[in-house]
Amino acid sequence: MKLNTLFLGLCGASALAFAAHAETITIATVNNGDMVRMQKLTDDFTAKNPDIQLEWVTLEENVLRERVTTDIATKGGQYDVMTIGTYEVPIWAKQQWLLPLDGLGADYDTADIIPAIAGGLSVDGKLYAAPFYGESSFVMYRKDLMEKAGLTMPDAPTWDFIADAARKMTDRAADINGICLRGKAGWGENMAFLTAMSNSFGARWFDEKWQPQFDQPEWKKTLQFYVDLMKDAGPSGASSNGFNENLALFQQGKCGMWIDATVAASFVSNPKDSTVADKVGYALAPDTGLGKRGNWLWAWSLGIPAGTQKAEAAQKFVSWATSKAYLELVASKEGWANVPPGTRTSLYNNPEYQKAAPFAKMTLDSINSADPTKPTVKPVPYVGVQFVAIPEFQGLGTTVGQLFSAALAGQSSVDDALAGAQTAAVREMTRAGYIK
Repeated sequence: MKLNTLFLGLCGASALAFAAHAETITIATVNNGDMVRMQKLTDDFTAKNPDIQLEWVTLEENVLRERVTTDIATKGGQYDVMTIGTYEVPIWAKQQWLLPLDGLGADYDTADIIPAIAGGLSVDGKLYAAPFYGESSFVMYRKDLMEKAGLTMPDAPTWDFIADAARKMTDRAADINGICLRGKAGWGENMAFLTAMSNSFGARWFDEKWQPQFDQPEWKKTLQFYVDLMKDAGPSGASSNGFNENLALFQQGKCGMWIDATVAASFVSNPKDSTVADKVGYALAPDTGLGKRGNWLWAWSLGIPAGTQKAEAAQKFVSWATSKAYLELVASKEGWANVPPGTRTSLYNNPEYQKAAPFAKMTLDSINSADPTKPTVKPVPYVGVQFVAIPEFQGLGTTVGQLFSAALAGQSSVDDALAGAQTAAVREMTRAGYIK
């Protein structure tokens, strides 16, 4: 009896000593569904890594950006793993604020990451954040309305086809708009769409010497085409509509077409939420024949700040959360349709995923057609497809977005909006020292 008591006492003391030596890493993340699910599944990680404990800081997207940006810029050291986007990674890596991910493990299979996604998270060939979830954008359309208009949607449509179809599908009496597109101002709202669209029209934000290009004919063609199309075939109040508003309109059967994030496919095809779930088709984002399509590229990813004192443990967690094994774990618990999309080639080769997600091939084709290192027809000094990866873009992108949203609302002309954008861009780029 005394020996048993002594043994149990020693075990308890060992457990306490072990707990005291366990390393705690703090993870800052966004409060979206995929990340919340990840937190629920982390027992799998701690079972495999009993010497690592996890502490979560879960925040709304705008608050997350503000907190992690402040922390990493000031070397605050609050977080060991940060959830960051494709916009931040190349900027922060060049500032040497992020550690290169060279310790993800022998079985991680970095080569399986979709090249376009990996390219947006790499600098000089080194991966600085591991993608948890990726997306591009494409055309979602009503097959019944397309047929009624006497048209057949090609897999790779042109903007002229989209515009013609949108006008023919519009039925104001039945409250059906031929097309729904983002109009709400913001660098990640209307300017994500319009920047990607402008790439396909041959436009660019800046030339090789960082001179703003809003006074060039390619931007005039882009914005005029967009404003005219939305006037003829878009919903009323479009200048207030972002992703969520257009999603609701499409699910209610009020849009013939919607060009937006590939992640929306699972929502518009879900019969629980969408009145048109069985009528949706998918196509690549449009082009004008210049070699670039109007689709973007984004990934929510996990990065490790250079100031962490727990880099080895942090890399173990990043490896677990973005691995092929994690996708299988989610599938076993939640079904293949709920696996985080857009990161690994092997997922799109998986017959079970293809069966669960009929939009899988078009999603992958859309991601693969976006190149953040060569986003435009003409050469540019920046990377990024629907954004310019410089710190000044957030503020400037939102300013330009407000000007373009006003043009869509009819509060200013296209020419005035472009002139205002050029003035704002020249002022900001001069102030920041890009141009003299």
